[in-house]
Amino acid sequence: MSGQLAGLCSMVTATFRFYEELNDFIAPERRRREFACPCSESATTKHMIEALGVPHTEVELVLVNGESANFDRLLKEGDRVAIFPRFEMLDITPLLRVRDQPLRVTRFVADAHLGGLAHLLRMAGFDTLYDNNFQDSEIEAIVARDERILLTRDRELLKRRSITRGCYIRALRSTQQLYEIFDRLDLARSARPFTLCLTCNAPLRAVAKAEVLTCLPPAVRDRFDHFSTCNVCQRVFWEGSHWRRMRVLLDGIMPLS
Repeated sequence: MSGQLAGLCSMVTATFRFYEELNDFIAPERRRREFACPCSESATTKHMIEALGVPHTEVELVLVNGESANFDRLLKEGDRVAIFPRFEMLDITPLLRVRDQPLRVTRFVADAHLGGLAHLLRMAGFDTLYDNNFQDSEIEAIVARDERILLTRDRELLKRRSITRGCYIRALRSTQQLYEIFDRLDLARSARPFTLCLTCNAPLRAVAKAEVLTCLPPAVRDRFDHFSTCNVCQRVFWEGSHWRRMRVLLDGIMPLS
């Protein structure tokens, strides 16, 4: 019995180094430096990365002793582990081993605290599911089913094993959150502003003024000539003051034609 207990309790020591924004998740005294940490002999890279505070969805590359490794790699005595976040300017596909396919697909699901961000992403043309009644289990199922990127400020939700695509949102205000996501995921080139319904997330279609004339307030009927509508909720959109404010916001992130 004592021999079995000794085997269960045996430990190894590995050295870890987290890079760039991953340091936001770990203890201050461990940031931007190497540090040694005891690990169970059965500990994998994923287990230790998350035990140290970093959701696995924030990681795009793991090097163990200078070689790329996946999340299931068992750690051994003396291993040196380097953990990197997403790369935007550098193609690391030949090195990528932590998942079988690219991390990002530009469709999102936002948790209950990010309704403002969901609204702005739809405005920019990104398919974004949101419902403030979503339970964590529903979000987890949506991510797995639709291969969407989870947007959340809940670190524990990002650590769920079935969630392989996700971003921890650092900013508190929705406009700053939009800037953050555009920067981190390099979204400017794939944005299609004002093509989705802000309420339904469904595609908008252009309509002739005569088709929606009876739905328009008199002031709108007199001042505007270009309209679009949503086939799901039947809302009608035009380039009014809200549209102009949103365009100014997007002009700060990307060029608009």
